[in-house]
Amino acid sequence: MSIQWLFDLIEERKHNPTEKSYTASLFAEGLPKIAQKVGEEGTEVVVAALAQSNERLIEEVADLTYHTLVLLSARGIDPIQVLTELEKRHRG
Repeated sequence: MSIQWLFDLIEERKHNPTEKSYTASLFAEGLPKIAQKVGEEGTEVVVAALAQSNERLIEEVADLTYHTLVLLSARGIDPIQVLTELEKRHRG
């Protein structure tokens, strides 16, 4: 599995929503809800990092990564653009 694979799956759910898809429900609720979820997951990562197990931290980082990719998709941004920015910073 890769970030691109997950992003492609998110895009598929955005363009072909199904009734039972959590991803499709996020898109239906709109950008404010998606951004709220990213904020919530970010807070949960901090709590896990400071006071919970490594397993819990991994779970929370996975949730944050997923919701961040949904946010990027909602804004029409490909994860490659983020990686390109990181690469620019490394070279700079």
